[in-house]
Amino acid sequence: MVTFIGCGVNLYNSFGDHQRLYSASLLLVLTGCVLVTLFFARTFALKAQDRAIRAEENLRHYVLTGKLLDSRLKPLQIVGLRFASDAEFPALAQQAADKGLSQKDIKGLVKNWRPDFYRV
Repeated sequence: MVTFIGCGVNLYNSFGDHQRLYSASLLLVLTGCVLVTLFFARTFALKAQDRAIRAEENLRHYVLTGKLLDSRLKPLQIVGLRFASDAEFPALAQQAADKGLSQKDIKGLVKNWRPDFYRV
């Protein structure tokens, strides 16, 4: 981000000098492209992991109850449910679906935490 700001200042100072204007604008565009690429790389990795978590927790719920997770649950709710122990998971999943609890509320209701060491 500091590089992007520095490139912007360099571009601003280059407006009077046509020899520097092209390189300054090119540096600003390339730095912007790097920032956008970094943002998308992080976003795509988290989306892929959220899909994997949904599949894992769906399987876990099926093993524990014989039913799939409620379709009303949103991805962030399922991520919050991931930390619940097997004993409290089915009831907490039902409560989250019925009341529309947020991820933070779900985590607050978890009594026996199951650690997650594999989050990106």
